[in-house]
Amino acid sequence: MATAPRSQETTGSIGRRLPEFFIVGHAKCGTTALYEMLRQHPRIYMPAHKEPWFYSRDNPHPQTTNERSIAFTGRRSMSLDEYLSLFSDADSDQLIGEASTSYIWSATAARAIAEAQPSARIIALFREPASFLHSLHLQLLTIGSETEKDLRKAISLDDARREGRNIPASSYWPQALIYSDRVRYVEQLQRYRDVFPPEQILVLIYDDFRADNQGTLREVLRFLDADETASIDALEAHPTVGVRSVRLHSMTRAVAAGRGPLAKVVRRTAKAVTTRALREDFVYPLRRRLVYTYPKPPDEQLMRELRERFKVEVSALSEYLNRDLLKLWRYDELT
Repeated sequence: MATAPRSQETTGSIGRRLPEFFIVGHAKCGTTALYEMLRQHPRIYMPAHKEPWFYSRDNPHPQTTNERSIAFTGRRSMSLDEYLSLFSDADSDQLIGEASTSYIWSATAARAIAEAQPSARIIALFREPASFLHSLHLQLLTIGSETEKDLRKAISLDDARREGRNIPASSYWPQALIYSDRVRYVEQLQRYRDVFPPEQILVLIYDDFRADNQGTLREVLRFLDADETASIDALEAHPTVGVRSVRLHSMTRAVAAGRGPLAKVVRRTAKAVTTRALREDFVYPLRRRLVYTYPKPPDEQLMRELRERFKVEVSALSEYLNRDLLKLWRYDELT
């Protein structure tokens, strides 16, 4: 596949270029490791700002205290000029890409990307649903979007959260908490197939990336028509951590972000009485040890129930991709 020409399709405001490929997700499937590996390639430019979410911010208006729309992104709107500025340091002969894992589950991102960049190439990664939801839940706890530590209870809140109920105040994108919607893999892929030809879409499986990330990287580079011989260090997928105390975690995150008058005072005081080196060498590692821990093994009974629940989805994805994921993910052993 030839690299897209630099035409009006690939340029934006005041002649600056739009990305030519997108890593659209999922989270917890190796997207960050792939992004960081591609950033090492001399002929590829990916900005330091991962997850700009530009094409999935379909409801960016501020919410009132009593409004908890699940579509709300929780971040202010990003203008086209701000978005394009992320790529302003790219050389003219570099291929530009970005990675936003919300693009795979957003109902609007696929069409928005296609309208802006019809020649874009799309990279999507998928993972066995039960292990994906387990890892995703831990991540949402870690970043403060989720406060329900029990995965079974969190999933049981899906219907209520669709109606804007039981959403933590700290959740900056409530739609991310609808766990069962996150594993509608075929529906998510179909949104891209509806607006892009199949040769512009590369679907990867997390298991393959874990087993041979260099081989997967070469597959991605071939898809992008980029030099496969470039020297790139292999990176493992980022490990997921557990949260010891949701309350302590929320407090430390509020202080770190300076949210609220008291948090701002504590943050300013901490900066005034400590050096940056002391914070990096002692304070931050201490916070990590106090707040985070190794995650507990998943509840095997719950994992089995989730596999049974989503077996139909895995079967559909197998047929969609013409690959036996039922066998790969051992769903064929379910009775």
